[in-house]
Amino acid sequence: PVAAISLALGGAGWLITWTGIDVSVQLASPRWVVGRTLSIYYALSAGGMAAGSWIWGSVAQNYSLTSALEGAAGALLLVAAAGIVLPVRPWEETDQESSVFHPPDVALDLKPRSGPIVAKVEYLISEENIEAFLGYMRTRRHVQSRAGARNWTLQRNLQTPSLWTETFRTPTWMDFLRLNHRLTAADKEVGQHLLSLHEGELPPQTVLSIERTTEAIRTRTSTIFSRPPR
Repeated sequence: PVAAISLALGGAGWLITWTGIDVSVQLASPRWVVGRTLSIYYALSAGGMAAGSWIWGSVAQNYSLTSALEGAAGALLLVAAAGIVLPVRPWEETDQESSVFHPPDVALDLKPRSGPIVAKVEYLISEENIEAFLGYMRTRRHVQSRAGARNWTLQRNLQTPSLWTETFRTPTWMDFLRLNHRLTAADKEVGQHLLSLHEGELPPQTVLSIERTTEAIRTRTSTIFSRPPR
């Protein structure tokens, strides 16, 4: 009876734990990446259970069932101890809902595949705020790169040292729009911290441009002045 009750309680705890983790994964993930996060989580969970079954089955076959159960219990205790050293951040601490974004007005008739798009944001930062500014910029780089930004850089103007320029690229105009839609309300808080350090009269403005090469022009020119076919 004791063993049966213990197994029933253990099984119920196992189901409750996995259900809780499942819900936590969904709530802690941004809306645009929930499906991908769950697929990775389920793959690792199923793979972990399969690997655990093979490992402890091999231990039971080569040694004894008692050794396998003791080893599994020890592994559970180690995992529980690891949770103290490396705790999972509560999902309530961050707002993972998508932030409000209004597409900027542009003078060109951009198509979804138009690009590459270059975005530049300029900040005026005083000398005493540089350390805090760089700390927030490290976080911003992680946020922007996670959302799809590429070639992210931060430059300091040599003629005006208080002027800093954040630059990043996206392959297409659609990628730029997706990047901004992917930013969560918690991600936007980084921008608010940067705004508090900015000393310009106007808030930092995002300047958008589209990259163009001269290859297309040369090709068009060569086509115009090429000899007609004989």
